[in-house]
Amino acid sequence: MNIAELTFDEKGLIPAIVQDATTKEVLTLAYMNRESLEKSLESGETWFFSRSRQELWHKGATSGNTQRIVEMKFDCDKDAIVVLVDPKGPACHNGTVSCFEESLYQSDGISGSLSDYSILLSLENLIRMREAERPEGAYTTYLFEKGVDKILKKVGEEASEVIIAAKNRDKEELKWEAADLIYHLLVLLREQDLPFKEVLSVLNKRNEKKAAE
Repeated sequence: MNIAELTFDEKGLIPAIVQDATTKEVLTLAYMNRESLEKSLESGETWFFSRSRQELWHKGATSGNTQRIVEMKFDCDKDAIVVLVDPKGPACHNGTVSCFEESLYQSDGISGSLSDYSILLSLENLIRMREAERPEGAYTTYLFEKGVDKILKKVGEEASEVIIAAKNRDKEELKWEAADLIYHLLVLLREQDLPFKEVLSVLNKRNEKKAAE
């Protein structure tokens, strides 16, 4: 990318659409000036310009929810940027994965967002916080305190429950047991310090390989 090719507005700003590089979900819309764009390119993490505070800000400098830049693109008019990132936590100051959580319109029968996937990211983030904070009485705290053997046992138990529900053709039971299995699997991944996105990356690579065959 050549910054000299970009068109900044009369205030010296250019809109930056931040998108999750793995899920392709739009996380936020922010603005960059030339300096914040240069800092982003130099550091490999997102820097923006706050129009309300009239100052530069480094995403995650306070919260720890930084965004590692995977790729940056500009549009055909060269007056907008898409920033593909690997987020280290929620993008929104409200604690949600994306700033775009409220639906304005959704066609019947068609999912217009990645809200179903977002719940997995939110759950993964909650599990991460539970491991760090260990609130008393929380089930997730109990699992981490008991250790990997207990977590593995629960994953095995829930997998067995999924098999039984499927064998019995009990869809109602199956969806609850599948949810339990996914939760315990996310706990295991956290205990192993393996981000869920790395699992998704494997699936993406397999899908790309199949599509190329």
